[in-house]
Parts: sequence; C-alpha cells; structure tokens
Amino acid sequence: MFSALRRTKSISRIALDPPKALPDREGLAIVLIVRDEEAHIGEWARFHQKAGVRHFYVYDNGSVDGTLVQIVAAVGVQNVTVIPWTQKLCDGNSGAEIHNQVLAYAHAVANFGDQVRWMAFIDVDEFLVPKSGETLMDCLAHLEGEVNISLPWHMFGRNGFEDAPEGGIVANYTRRHPDPMSPLKGMCNFKMIVDPCHVTAMKVHSIETNGSAVSVNDRGEKASASDRKKPGFYSADHIQLNHYYTRSNAELMAKITRGSNMTQDANDHLRRVMRKVDQIEAESVEDPAAKRWFEGA
Repeated sequence: MFSALRRTKSISRIALDPPKALPDREGLAIVLIVRDEEAHIGEWARFHQKAGVRHFYVYDNGSVDGTLVQIVAAVGVQNVTVIPWTQKLCDGNSGAEIHNQVLAYAHAVANFGDQVRWMAFIDVDEFLVPKSGETLMDCLAHLEGEVNISLPWHMFGRNGFEDAPEGGIVANYTRRHPDPMSPLKGMCNFKMIVDPCHVTAMKVHSIETNGSAVSVNDRGEKASASDRKKPGFYSADHIQLNHYYTRSNAELMAKITRGSNMTQDANDHLRRVMRKVDQIEAESVEDPAAKRWFEGA
C-alpha cells in the first residue's frame, strides 16, 4: 500500500509498508525501468547474471523495439519478470506528477521484495562491478547485518566514440571522471542495494529503511542521506557502480531526443544533460575494472 508523502511539482518520494520476508528468500534481484534499449540490454543482463543476480524485474515504459526479446534471450525467460509500465499518473488533488520510476521501484518492493535478500535499483546504463569477490553476493557477505547500502556513481563519458563501437559497452568505455564525490552539480549521486523487507519509503537516489534514510557504504560505514556526499564516505572497495552516462555521441543525442522519464521542457533537458557531459569529459582517468572483471568472469 502506497501513500504519497510530498505534494510538490512532482511526487518523488513514496512511502509503503515493507513486505514480510518469505522463509526461503535468497539472493539478489535487480529492478529496472526501461524503454527502447535493444542495443545494450543483452550485454547488461549477461554481465549481471554472471555477477550472480538471481532475477530481473523489468518495468517496460513503452518499448517499441526488441528490448524485452533481448533480455529474455540473454538470461532466460525464467529469470525475467516484465511489468508494463507506460503511464503518467498525477495526484488527484494537487495535480503533481508521480515519478514513474519511483512508483515502479515501490511496486517492486511491495510485490516481489519478500522473495529476495537484496534488491538493487539501477538503469541499463549502470553496471554493478564486483571488486572483492567473484560475485556480487560474495561482495555483500560482510554486510549481512545491514539493510541499506549506498553506492556512488562512477561517471563514464563518450571515450571519443562518435558512433556505437563494436564489442559493447564494458570493453570500450574505460574513461571516467576522476572524482565520484565531485561537488559539481549532478555529478555525485548514489544508487542503492537494500533489504526490501525493511523498505519504508522510496526515492530514485535515496531509500528509507526502518523509517530512516541512514545507509552504509560498501565497507559498512554509516552516513545520513546528505552526509553520503562527503568525501570520507566514498568507497568502491567491494562493489563499484559504473554509470555509462553518454555511451557514444550518436547514442547520447538519441537519449536526449527520447527525453526524461518525467514531463520536462526539451531545451531544459538538453542543457542539463550536456552540462553533465561537459563535466564528465573535462578531465578523465582510465578505469578498466569492469572490463577486467567481465573478460575474466
């Protein structure tokens, strides 16, 4: 059961009663909302299945290409649950738009969260890279007593590609912004891995568990939602979250044309995206962690 807790221009925080854990729940599931990602979702799904992800809950926001065919082909129909999610919903009193991605995340927790120990909420341009173990579950083993883990973005740019290169994302995009905790606007943010049976409110970049937004980094060090952006909270010792924000320039332009998940002025969306791209590519470092793991997996 959901209740919108904020009446603003858009409703981006949704509260819910956490599900009751099934006695045999286990493993890690990924929840994603997707639209027209036929070219890359197969690689993304194979990467995460090799990393030990048990199930994929796919909220399809109106794909008209072969996105769903590709993910099923990549990991098997038994490992994918597809939920049609083409909608724009608004609060009946204020008219505020309900953030469709947050609504999908809350739906997944409420309906499927009782089946797994961990749930991650990421996009198809985000990859969870195991660092301290062969699988993500190995990398989470030392955090068994925790319920809320924040992973910072590592922001990757175009790597000089005008068009999509042969060989996929992980093999080709190896340069990123050097500072995951950069104070530049839009550069420092987080995605979460949580115990869904403790989730009490959802946002895209912050999840409340047991009524609190306190979370830990992958070393187990605690911080409030706002204090996560302090440099001392940074860690990618066990799991690194790679955000391939642009991919090639041609794909970046297509992404901008496709628009935001939320109703937004097209020119404002263009300016926001390109400002972030310029920041990512102003300086960069080589980071082969994902490539090295995937080729050796």
